[in-house]
Amino acid sequence: MTQDQLLAAIKQGTAPVIVDVRTQGEYESGHVPGALHLPFHAVWSRHDEINANPEDRIVLYCEHGPRAWIGKFALWTMGYKKIAYLDGHMSGWKERGLPMENLSRNTQE
Repeated sequence: MTQDQLLAAIKQGTAPVIVDVRTQGEYESGHVPGALHLPFHAVWSRHDEINANPEDRIVLYCEHGPRAWIGKFALWTMGYKKIAYLDGHMSGWKERGLPMENLSRNTQE
């Protein structure tokens, strides 16, 4: 999913389930608005936290891509079918200066 498509869906209230698979510290320092934090290594054991059914659209991202691949594979093995990556992942989102929620300061940039 492109960054522009995701941002538009967030603004319209029609965003897919957004999952950030980075570390806790990375997530707290800034993440896509509305993203659920689920570290890539915990996807198999904590996938129920996503609160989605196998037909729901899910967008995964990490900083650059490899951890999102692991998360996508885990979800796919559990029957989720509509999984996409965020184009450019978080590094691309930050590079463009797109809005982020920041738990470290409890603000939205």
